[in-house]
Amino acid sequence: MAAEFRVIGLQVEYSARPIGVDRPHPRFSWGYESDKRAQSQSAYRIVVASSPERLANGEAELLWDSGKVVSSSHRDIAYAGLPLRSGQAYYWKVQAWDANGQPTDDSETGEWEMALLDPGDWEAQWIGMADEENTGALPIFRSVFRLDKEVARAKAYICGLGHYELRLNGRKVGDRVLEPGWTNYDKTCLYSVIDATEYVRKGDNAIGVMLGNGFFNVTGGRYSKYVGSFGEPKLIARLEVEYDDGTTAKVVSGDHWRASRGPIAFACMYGGEDYDARLWTPGWDEADFVEDDRWHGTRTVMGPSGKLRAQDLPPLKVMKVFQPVQLNECSPGVYVYDFGQNFSGWIGIDVEGAAGSNVKLTYGELLNADGTVNQTWTKGPSYFSYTLNGEGIETWSPRFSYSGFRYIQVEGAVPANHVPPAAERLPTLRRIEGQMIYPDVSVSGAFACSEPLWNRIHENINWAILSNMKSLLTDCPHREKLGWLEQAHLMGPSIMYNYYVPHLYRKIMDDVAEAQLENGLVPDIAPEYTVFEDGFRDSPEWGSAYIIAGWYAYNWYGDRDMLERHYDGMKKYVVYLTSRSENHLLSHGLGDWCDVGSDGYPLHTPIPVTASAIYYYNAVLMEKITRLLGKSEDERYFLELATSIGQSFNAEFLDENARRYATGSQTSHAMPLALGIVPDALRKQMLANIVRDFQQRGNSPSGGEVGLRFLLKALTEGGQAEIVASLLRKTDHPSYGYQISYGATTLTELWDGPTAGLSQNHFMFGHPEEWFYSSLAGIRIDYEEPRFQRIAITPHPVEGVRWARAHHDLVQGRVSVYWRQEEAGVLQLDVTIPVNTTAVIHVPAASMNDILENGQQIGKVPDVEFIGRLGDRTLIHVGSGEYRFTAYTGDRV
Repeated sequence: MAAEFRVIGLQVEYSARPIGVDRPHPRFSWGYESDKRAQSQSAYRIVVASSPERLANGEAELLWDSGKVVSSSHRDIAYAGLPLRSGQAYYWKVQAWDANGQPTDDSETGEWEMALLDPGDWEAQWIGMADEENTGALPIFRSVFRLDKEVARAKAYICGLGHYELRLNGRKVGDRVLEPGWTNYDKTCLYSVIDATEYVRKGDNAIGVMLGNGFFNVTGGRYSKYVGSFGEPKLIARLEVEYDDGTTAKVVSGDHWRASRGPIAFACMYGGEDYDARLWTPGWDEADFVEDDRWHGTRTVMGPSGKLRAQDLPPLKVMKVFQPVQLNECSPGVYVYDFGQNFSGWIGIDVEGAAGSNVKLTYGELLNADGTVNQTWTKGPSYFSYTLNGEGIETWSPRFSYSGFRYIQVEGAVPANHVPPAAERLPTLRRIEGQMIYPDVSVSGAFACSEPLWNRIHENINWAILSNMKSLLTDCPHREKLGWLEQAHLMGPSIMYNYYVPHLYRKIMDDVAEAQLENGLVPDIAPEYTVFEDGFRDSPEWGSAYIIAGWYAYNWYGDRDMLERHYDGMKKYVVYLTSRSENHLLSHGLGDWCDVGSDGYPLHTPIPVTASAIYYYNAVLMEKITRLLGKSEDERYFLELATSIGQSFNAEFLDENARRYATGSQTSHAMPLALGIVPDALRKQMLANIVRDFQQRGNSPSGGEVGLRFLLKALTEGGQAEIVASLLRKTDHPSYGYQISYGATTLTELWDGPTAGLSQNHFMFGHPEEWFYSSLAGIRIDYEEPRFQRIAITPHPVEGVRWARAHHDLVQGRVSVYWRQEEAGVLQLDVTIPVNTTAVIHVPAASMNDILENGQQIGKVPDVEFIGRLGDRTLIHVGSGEYRFTAYTGDRV
């Protein structure tokens, strides 16, 4: 008899079939599939071999056999076999046993490939331009090589700084853009591992590389947030070829390569990109190309200080394409295209005209009164430009600079079907499209409900998240593009409900570690490309992402190794905060940034309140982390520290006579309430204070990006879903509906939205997303305590909403919820729980007698266990499977 589930969804280091794993002991995870209820794993066995044939042959051919391991664990199982080799492919499968001891069939075969495990494996050299003259034009490199046999496989390893485009035999390799990811290049340089098999052939071949500046070399020259450089553009590359007969060949960068200045005359991460098509020589990246006097030898150069490390982030790609929805001629020869959506990326054009003609494309989020593009808030001058070579219809997109925009102002070209003034012979713009860039990340969730405005809020939040998701989380995709850290934790759950981001959060944690100062300070941005002063470098609500975001990511993905690697740095940060505290309280930082009525420093809540509350939260989480990691002495220290901070917080900010905290603002009450600082006897009063202030403001928030997250958390935990709903229904200022009613298509930096300016593409106020999933729909992921195989389903139907549905993909499988009001007093609730997972479902009914499951009283259903009651909820426990509950919430006829 076999188990009634099967193993699917094999992952190595959080990816299916990765080809650049640089961990000597990769970790395995898997999920399940079953049409039966109450299925769970009691044991597993993993086997690994160096080929599919050896995997099939069994024990004598295996590199590792875990044996049967009695455990329900199905994620982050570390390889413990024979040493793994650089570049080698490996194959694995897993078998599991159910709760009754019955085995599954073997899973499908999984595969992964190792990266270069030792620096000596590269056998390549860093190279740069040999000429000393730097005209500003970016370099291109080429080399010709011969392959004597039929090719079975080719794989490229490349790090081109700041960014690169790899080409083989006249074609771009793959569809990645803006590679590699941004880092502190003095500490880490990421390299890509790319399957290049389809691009090479037996005989003569050519490799070409174009380089861009990126954050490695911020030159300025037009608008730039800052100017700074780690050096001139450079590259290191290795192409490894396996022939059909099993022998190999390699092509590596060195001083035998050739170089020239290319057609990109200017590229700055902030100011845009200029391309002169007259300087693009067709065939330069092919084997039979004849070089002219513009080509010179290269020179080997000193590599960056940073250690080369394989990039395991999902690559950035052009993921969506937008067509113009409107075209206006603002003045003769000035045309503005509206793409109908604010996003981050670049444009693609087809243009035809005379050689030497130049098309200028200025991007922006808002328009001036005359209809031209407004760069007041996104900063300028910044634009793309293209100079034609005059050879028919020319197709172009930028390569090494991007921005956030909705509008493109075109000068120097006439749209198709427009007739220019007779005296002018301008190029014709035959096509223009917006190309949105973000990581090729797995979507892990979806949400919708019967309230159209809420669906639009959900969409705007996600447009903003994706616009600011690159190889880090940026605050905005135009004027700054920096990794401001507070969003990594404040928006962490909202991001994780929607997208599978273990790689991104591991990268963020590494960025923070590399930015941390010797004294323990964690800067507000990481990588810290430029040093800000005052609170803009040292704000506890920002630096605490090192601990809070790390803890959330662990509770979502189970990456214990991440906590172990960063534990010393996290502890060091709390020690730093303690050194800055007085009587266990902090008084520095940015506070509840951009609260209502401000455009920065808070108006309603004292900075010491938010700084000290976050300090307390750090201590609480560090106590949990030390307990998890078995550091008993530190556990006692952090427990005592949290107690001391909490006592000092209440002594300083709690007015027991007035029964309020600090200024009485929403944030002043919400943070201590949500974080557990408020004495039990006063919790109801503090919640009432929030509700009263909220209602007195016309169902409006007063807090900023820090306070709003904890406001929603406190209201949700206090059973005030209707209060949250009233905020989300508002269309007057301040509200999400107000932003949307004035044309916002993403979240804006201020509550005022397009009416006030500033950035129109910030995701820092996206906290309703967490509420949509965890409260309204009710998929509750516990990020305060590790519960990887236990979840809660806690739907909160609110007045006027007829239905809500959501799903979220865990490693083990999909959790889904769909509730709907069938008629007055009757709620239908459909729930799906994946294999190897249990759930406590909070059914909105006062009694178990008011609940049916597939038409039966729940007391008669063997897979459903009554737990008890909590307020007006009935709590039941279920295992995996699909369930349909009917809850009678009113009088039954």
